[in-house]
Amino acid sequence: MGILEMFGKKDVGDALVRKIPYSLKVRFNPYRLSLKDKAAVDLLIDLENLRDEEPLLTSVVIRVPKQLGLDSMGLNQLREIRLGYLKPGEIKNLRIEIYPTARTKPALYPILLTAFCHYRDYSHILNSEKKRIELRVDA
Repeated sequence: MGILEMFGKKDVGDALVRKIPYSLKVRFNPYRLSLKDKAAVDLLIDLENLRDEEPLLTSVVIRVPKQLGLDSMGLNQLREIRLGYLKPGEIKNLRIEIYPTARTKPALYPILLTAFCHYRDYSHILNSEKKRIELRVDA
C-alpha cells in the first residue's frame, strides 16, 4: 500500500504516461496548396480524449517550415492552441489555415502536430501525441 492510497488518493500519473491519451486525426482541405491561386489550405484536426475516467487539460502545437505561414503575412510558423479540459471521449475539431509565402516553392513540406496532456497548468507536461504530415505545394 502506497502513501497516497493510505489517504484515499490514487496515483493516475503512471496510467496516463503509459497509454496514449489522444486520438489525433489530420487532413487537408483541399489536398494541396496551389501557388497560382495564393489561397490558404485548411488543416482539419480531430482530437479525441481516449481516457474513460478523467478529463485532460489539453493543448495543441502546430509547427510549419519557414516556407509556409500560419497567418496571411507568413510571419508565424508556430501556433499553440489551448483547449482546456477535454471530457472523457470528447472530440474537439480544429481548423487551421496554412498560407504560402514569397519563399514557397513547389515541393513537399513537413508539418508537425503535437497534442499535449498537462497537469496542474499548461507549463507542466504529462504526456504527448505527435504526428508528422506532409503538405504538397504545386505551381
